[in-house]
Amino acid sequence: MAYLSRIRINPLRAQSRLLLANPRAMHGAVMGGTPGAADGARILWRLDADNPHRPHLFVLTSSRPDWTHVIEQAGWPDADGEHVAVRDYAALLGQIATGREFAFRLTASPVQNTQTPHTPTPVQAARLSARTDSELVRGFRLGHRTAAAQLGWFLDRTERWGFDIPASRTDPPAPGLDGPEPATPPGLADIDPPREVRIIDRQRHSFTKGGKGPRVTFHSATFEGRLRVTDPTALTTRLLEGIGPSKAYGCGLLTLAPLPTRKD
Repeated sequence: MAYLSRIRINPLRAQSRLLLANPRAMHGAVMGGTPGAADGARILWRLDADNPHRPHLFVLTSSRPDWTHVIEQAGWPDADGEHVAVRDYAALLGQIATGREFAFRLTASPVQNTQTPHTPTPVQAARLSARTDSELVRGFRLGHRTAAAQLGWFLDRTERWGFDIPASRTDPPAPGLDGPEPATPPGLADIDPPREVRIIDRQRHSFTKGGKGPRVTFHSATFEGRLRVTDPTALTTRLLEGIGPSKAYGCGLLTLAPLPTRKD
């Protein structure tokens, strides 16, 4: 059994500002939502803050959660309206079928593995200097930093995730409305044909665990668009288990929304 929760965050509350600014703090709040979290249960979450006045926290859990603590500290505990919703995920999973199209959103941490980082950190430089010619050293996992590289990372992997991204649908302009070609969005210039996906947010995250110890740094990108199912089993696995690294810090949760049937 899986449940998808949507929680409205009140950005004016002091605890909200901490949760919105620090992925580690939000991770702690999310993990407190289910009794099985301490037993290693997989929990995926994503913060959608494209509207800073109405940020939403989405959480996927394997058992029914209780978000009372989040609502009391960072939501609207006494206000009218549905400020938290918990839905059985089975209804959406049952709609996944080959050829079906969905709107999607995913925040992920696009990375690459390399043996020779271009600008190594002090820790990486120390590892490189200590390596011998005959020694087989584990590669360094580095985040993609440009929109083009992040989008390329995404499109290169959709097949193994059980879906593809259709080519963009464009209709001819009405008579008299022909104008100059629109500017190509960043990261899309090398994609032929253009695909139904865009990056709506890019962030660099950096924080320490508990205010001390080594610093955690990673880059994230939020992808949004339309996908077409090619392998229902593979896609269902990615929906439940997440995509890419940094899942504890708000990356990896792919959410879908059914699209109305298109009549061509």
